[in-house]
Amino acid sequence: MSAGIFRVCLVVVTAIINHPILFPWENATIPENEEEIIHKMKAHQEKLQLERLRLEEEMAKLEKAEALKQAADIGRQQNEDRLVLDLWSTLSMIIFLIIELWRQDYLDGIPPDSPGEEDDLASPRTTFQGIKLPDKVTLSHFYERCIRGTTGDAVRTREFVEGFVDDLLEALRSVSNRDSDMEVEDFIGIGSMYENWRADKPLLCDLFVPFTPPEPYRFRPEVWCTSKSVPLDLQGYGQIKVGWINEDSMGCICGKTKLGEDLLCLLHSKNNKMRPNSEMKDLLCFKGSTFLDMDQVMKWFQMALTRAWQHISHKYEFDLVFGHLDIPGSLKIKFRSGKFISFNLIPVVQCEDSDLYFVSHFPRGRPVGAPTSRTHWFLSFAVYERHFLKMITKALPENACHLSCLQIASFLLTKQNRLTGISGLSSYHLKTALFHLLLAQPTSNWGPGHLESRLNDLLGLLEKSLLEKQLCHFFVGNQKVPDSMGIPEVFRRAEPLNLFCSFVLQRSLYQKTIDSFYEMLKNASTLISEYSLHIPTDHSSSLQKRNLS
Repeated sequence: MSAGIFRVCLVVVTAIINHPILFPWENATIPENEEEIIHKMKAHQEKLQLERLRLEEEMAKLEKAEALKQAADIGRQQNEDRLVLDLWSTLSMIIFLIIELWRQDYLDGIPPDSPGEEDDLASPRTTFQGIKLPDKVTLSHFYERCIRGTTGDAVRTREFVEGFVDDLLEALRSVSNRDSDMEVEDFIGIGSMYENWRADKPLLCDLFVPFTPPEPYRFRPEVWCTSKSVPLDLQGYGQIKVGWINEDSMGCICGKTKLGEDLLCLLHSKNNKMRPNSEMKDLLCFKGSTFLDMDQVMKWFQMALTRAWQHISHKYEFDLVFGHLDIPGSLKIKFRSGKFISFNLIPVVQCEDSDLYFVSHFPRGRPVGAPTSRTHWFLSFAVYERHFLKMITKALPENACHLSCLQIASFLLTKQNRLTGISGLSSYHLKTALFHLLLAQPTSNWGPGHLESRLNDLLGLLEKSLLEKQLCHFFVGNQKVPDSMGIPEVFRRAEPLNLFCSFVLQRSLYQKTIDSFYEMLKNASTLISEYSLHIPTDHSSSLQKRNLS
């Protein structure tokens, strides 16, 4: 233990001796120049300060670079997010448009016999197997009461109207200026009254009144089928350009040559010069064009008829008034007894040298889908339709049922329109379907005993056309029409004209027409029976012997 205490004491003594303050080293030297030491310390401090500043600057640069990098990353990320969002928006819009187009095409292309469709157009077809006409006595009585009597009155009405119109047009010519006014020609009877299938009252005569411009002008028709691309709503229409009689020579050499003061043209004096295009308004042209304006024609025709009636009104014991101001020649004869007779004078322009005529206004009002242009005129085949019925009747059996089919179908359509309102189906569509059926069926199938079968064929063809939204014009592009009809070649070679194109463009109209059509088929038998009530017993045996049975 004493040895341990000794070691501790030895260590303490050694530490005290070696302490530099109590016992300085003999060989230690203190720098003589303290200022030099201080200067070096300051220099070292400044160096350290500069190094610290450099490091801080580098740290600031690094932080700034890092911040810029982060900002760039954020901006890039935002751009990428925006691009992704725009891409998704574009893709969503494209997908939406594709789905919408597919849906429209799918709905348009629904087959008639496909079950479970949204518009449920096929369901009525599955239940319609043809209308069942009443018994022979009831049907004969219906025909006698509602159709045959109307046909008999039509002859007397036509004769009276034709005589009066002859006098009226002659008066119109007498009050017109032949050097500047339009010239009217003799009227042409068209429509159901002249085709002997009118089935509704009041009886109404439709008469075409062709008119021509004064010399040295002429009408130059431009039809739709001569153009390469024509909108659907303008097919079946054309424009009428007012030009010179001889377009190349401007009608006369005096139009291109100075004759001098002492020389006069034998055809045109100074007071009767050919009017330039700037004065086409006097020729009923649309403002700023050389095309005939329907509204201008309507105003001219109404004023001309008014002057003509004032000229001859003293000869008659009845009044003549306009029936509808929107239809140029809608006239009504009012007798003192209160009775009246209505008829339509329709101003038309002949298409070249054919029996085709451009119609300014429709006698039954503006049809569905007609263009709003004032220079596009409807091209009517009414004269050819009348000729075709006359020609086909000669080839059919005696007392053929073709007109009876058309009369009954037209009667049902008229009554249905009064119940549910006007639809897109008209009697013209019925007549067109009948024309197609007349060429498709053998002539022997149109005997009087086939009335019910042919009527169901007619309604079945019309139903098929409605479901397909296609009913081709009978004369345009139809090679089955006999050459003896004399249809101009440009219309025979034209693309078929779809009379139901408005159903493709207007869904609501198509749906209304389909509903109205099937409602008509549903009510057909009941409607015929109701109009055949109170059959006289003494006539039942004679009615049974009618050819319609």
